[in-house]
Amino acid sequence: MRIGKAAPCRRLMLAAVPMRHYRKRLTMKLLRRSLVALCTLATGFGAAAQIAVSVNDNKMVLDNGVAKVVPNAPPDTLALIDMKTMPPRLLDEIEVPGSVVGPPLSVAVAPDESIALVTSAVKVSPAEPTKTVPDNRMSVIDLTVRPPRIIATLTTGASPAGVSINRAGTLALVANRGDCTVSVFTIAGKTVTPAGTVALGGAPDCGASHVAISPDGRRALVTRDNDHKISVLAIDGTKVEPTQRDMNAGLRPYGIDICVPGRIAVVANIGAGQGDADTISVIDMTAAPPRIVETLSVGQTPEGIKCSPDGTYVAVVVMNGSNKAKESPFYNPQGKLLLYMVAGKTLQKFGELPIGNWSQGVAFAPDGLTVLVQNMVQKDIQVFRIDGMRLVDTGQRIPLKGGGAALRTADKPR
Repeated sequence: MRIGKAAPCRRLMLAAVPMRHYRKRLTMKLLRRSLVALCTLATGFGAAAQIAVSVNDNKMVLDNGVAKVVPNAPPDTLALIDMKTMPPRLLDEIEVPGSVVGPPLSVAVAPDESIALVTSAVKVSPAEPTKTVPDNRMSVIDLTVRPPRIIATLTTGASPAGVSINRAGTLALVANRGDCTVSVFTIAGKTVTPAGTVALGGAPDCGASHVAISPDGRRALVTRDNDHKISVLAIDGTKVEPTQRDMNAGLRPYGIDICVPGRIAVVANIGAGQGDADTISVIDMTAAPPRIVETLSVGQTPEGIKCSPDGTYVAVVVMNGSNKAKESPFYNPQGKLLLYMVAGKTLQKFGELPIGNWSQGVAFAPDGLTVLVQNMVQKDIQVFRIDGMRLVDTGQRIPLKGGGAALRTADKPR
């Protein structure tokens, strides 16, 4: 972000904004941050590349509330989205194995945006093409060429789901749903190398779903949606090991993120899918050991969850019954995007807007004010903006060649 060029605009805008616009909800610091980002948008995003990566599943379709395998489905895809423009635009879309099974965090982007890692939790059964079976592949994608291309395919544990890369760009962790483990990989440039496996200490069906790495790279949190736990891992270089600290935030913890600067983490608890309101929880990462300090009701099935790059906001994609049969008493025609402001170690609701059906991932642009949401049924990405005190649907849709199943931008070095 080129703050120098935005500074004159920032001074003019601050001078023109009356106190009443932020007295109730925003501090002066937050207002200045938003105005600087808006001015920077007007003067250009800067020389550094800024991309989002969407992984899109063509194997599965929602048929009146039931997920079914598509006969003779086209290949899954990876879409590269240019975030330097407003509105964002699709750059390329290539064939890459992926999966909607697991949280919508099955793609990770290196901090320098040179590579992406994409896991594939399931594939179509060769013996029974109407069913899926566990997969164990992770693709390494070179993002520096146009179009991007797969440069390596690596073996993970059973049914790899969420994947994260540390902010140094040297380590990747993969949560394996099928065997309650975390696969460890080292990264040197575009070379990704297996470096071991961490057993989480539960039954093989614990449902390890996603692993989030702290901004300082020294800890990780792993959600386990089958036994309702969140495991804490210690990281020392390439050594990754359990700390024997497990937390219970809610029913079926799934997506998780650790907000900059690392004081809190947020987790989506997707519940049992029986029409009840589900929750998100806040984890105090400064406590010894970390612990749950707040839980909020958000509606049916919070799927995607992500902190903004500066840790000011938390975005949550809630299915809201949009994935249920139309005759179900819990059906709703649309999901919803919820936006929260981070206030210390608590969350304050900022905005709510409708989205599509069976919606999955959510991501922020580097400016922290543009929010992307994947709609699996509509096969598109909705674009939202934070405009001062409001969350706004821009009306833009980015079409995809498959159902959006995972969405990520790079976590830049601090």
